[in-house]
Amino acid sequence: MTAPLTPPHQPPHDPDWPPSPPPSDGPAGDPITGAEVLQGVVVTLVSAVAGAVLGVLWLTLAPRVLLISDGKGVYLRDSEGESAIGADGTFVLLALAFGAVAALVVFLLRRKGGVPLVLGLALGGVLGSLLAWGLGTSFGPTDDVVGHAKAVGPNVVFEAPLELNMAAAAMLAWPLAAMIVHLALTAAFGPRDPEPEAWDQPKPYRQGPSAG
Repeated sequence: MTAPLTPPHQPPHDPDWPPSPPPSDGPAGDPITGAEVLQGVVVTLVSAVAGAVLGVLWLTLAPRVLLISDGKGVYLRDSEGESAIGADGTFVLLALAFGAVAALVVFLLRRKGGVPLVLGLALGGVLGSLLAWGLGTSFGPTDDVVGHAKAVGPNVVFEAPLELNMAAAAMLAWPLAAMIVHLALTAAFGPRDPEPEAWDQPKPYRQGPSAG
């Protein structure tokens, strides 16, 4: 007669039985908190205010389009010049730089990242670009070209109003640069999720001693 086999279920206190894995946080990840939303709003506002600095720099650094009047009409002083394209290029380069710097600052202050921060960078970049565009065109030369030509008189060179010929594309330079740089920094230097621990496989069941 033989003794019965040991039961398949091992008690929890058995040292040979592997421990249970920790509970999972779920596929959805951590929920967005109110603090993260507030941080995203702050990033949006700060980026929008920084657009004033972009506007001043654009107004200062952008090449000017020069006009001249003969008393009957207004003409480009240099018909082959590229100043109009240069104004667009200056705005785009400055906006790209502002977006990259904004992403770097946000990453250094909040390495964990999060959806609200990314949205704040994107929305703030658009608002900042709009503010820069408005300031540059408002405080630059007047857009009343005919009135300006009459005021300065014939054969006198004066500056054309500052404009963006590719305004829609220029408005996207800042937010695109901010999101791309922030994504690259997060992927390269951001915190990593902990690796799941390897759990030992259950040991095979042991058969009890047989009795004669």
